Amino acid sequence: MSITIRELQAADKQSWKHLFDAYADFYSVILPDDCSDDVWSWIFDDNEPFWCSVAVNEQDKPVGFVQYQLMHRSLGGSKVCYLSDLFVDPHCRQSGTGKALIDHVIGFAKQKGIVNVRWLTQQSNHTAKRLYETYVAQSEFVLYSLPVDNG
Repeated sequence: MSITIRELQAADKQSWKHLFDAYADFYSVILPDDCSDDVWSWIFDDNEPFWCSVAVNEQDKPVGFVQYQLMHRSLGGSKVCYLSDLFVDPHCRQSGTGKALIDHVIGFAKQKGIVNVRWLTQQSNHTAKRLYETYVAQSEFVLYSLPVDNG
């Protein structure tokens, strides 16, 4: 299978939504009603530093995506690129698609002069961790995530 990485296009909306929903299912996340519409709008809003690139097959059909953004790193006095979401259709895994998507983000960071790319995954996601550890060893940092009740 031949894979090409390109920026998400408006015509990709249904394919992206299918992949995005599958990504949420993979992590057992129930998406709020407007979530995918909100994320879609961030991607195409020039005022949002949030991007999405897709891996497409020979028919130009998206089979994976990576979403990434810039975030400030106060201790470095700089910005880092945060790879927030990476998903590849299960039928296309083990084909180099995930690696190609990560390499695309690394290239983006280099082009922008960003010196660090960061991402998270679940401790139990052994398949992803095998790929990620070809780049760098797991960090010693632990994530804490506290939902805030805004009601």
